[in-house]
Amino acid sequence: MAHINHFAYGLLTPVLAYVMSSIGSMLGLMLTARARFAVGGARVRWLVGGAVSIGGTGIWVMHFIAMMGFAVGNVPIRYDIPLTAASALIAVAVVGAGLFLVAYGGTRSGPLLAGGLLTGGGVACMHYVGMAAMNMPGHVHYDFAVVAASVLIAVVAATVALWFTTRVRGALPTAGAALIMGVAVSGMHYTGMFAMSVRLDPDPEMVPGASAIDFLVPLLVTISMFTLVMLLSAILAPSERELRAEAELLEWLAERRAGSASPLPREPQHHQHRRRE
Repeated sequence: MAHINHFAYGLLTPVLAYVMSSIGSMLGLMLTARARFAVGGARVRWLVGGAVSIGGTGIWVMHFIAMMGFAVGNVPIRYDIPLTAASALIAVAVVGAGLFLVAYGGTRSGPLLAGGLLTGGGVACMHYVGMAAMNMPGHVHYDFAVVAASVLIAVVAATVALWFTTRVRGALPTAGAALIMGVAVSGMHYTGMFAMSVRLDPDPEMVPGASAIDFLVPLLVTISMFTLVMLLSAILAPSERELRAEAELLEWLAERRAGSASPLPREPQHHQHRRRE
């Protein structure tokens, strides 16, 4: 078996991967918190943003930053572009499905557990699709007991993450939850990585695919910068209190248009706050 190095650049790649996972998770938590107080299309947009942030940055970007430190002996590693893109779509799709299940299922345990199972299984699928996207002159083998452990970690981590999206409020609790999510995602990744072994070909041939420098580095830098801009925008966006007041006002107006409001309807809290001021 070939020697595998998961930390070819020392602590640089795992630390950067963890930081980006935490940032993506924090942004996702902030966006889904806003979805709790939004209605209609606005709620869907916040949830989609949360899925892209957690699935795209918190999970997918973390995975491939960590992969930059992965080496097998001195052999070249190339990436299959369609499979790599598919792994990103899987990550965003399964996180989005979990977020929508929990957002519209309320605080019940059923939607939470179903969303955690779906999202965790999908995250594990994304990881191994991303691994399958690597081309090298050798054959990859997996220890299925360790693979099963990585899937279990992914399901537990996804369930906890979805629980956070329904409960966490405020800057410090959100930051703490994001740091925990970063640990969980990183733990799942490296558990899955330690499940693999590689037997190199005695007569290596030309390896197809794109190199990490030509393909992954520009993509990861672009997504990371976009995420940081989005995080700043989320911080400067309306507060949860303002969004809650807006949602209450829209609900009251919808009831009034439908004729279901009483002749003397309760004044929305949005207006009450203004009157007190």
